[in-house]
Amino acid sequence: MTGTITVDKTKRNKMNKKNRKQLDEAIKLIYQANEIVERIKEDEQEKFDNLSEGLQQTEKGQKLECVGSNLEDAFSDLESAIENINSAIE
Repeated sequence: MTGTITVDKTKRNKMNKKNRKQLDEAIKLIYQANEIVERIKEDEQEKFDNLSEGLQQTEKGQKLECVGSNLEDAFSDLESAIENINSAIE
């Protein structure tokens, strides 16, 4: 007996409702974390901007600048995580 087996590909890749709901919750938490990171990043950037040019070149100024850069990277990474999770859910 020869025959072909067909697989409904539209159903194979769908995520179940429970997992989608958990990922929706994860997105909300990541979004909240991203708001915190952004707020602190802006605060640290303001501290750096308020330093005189001379102080910006000191070790303390360089550390503040590095903190801001790292927080900007974290912000972007969290945004990417949200996008990737949304893509997985679709």
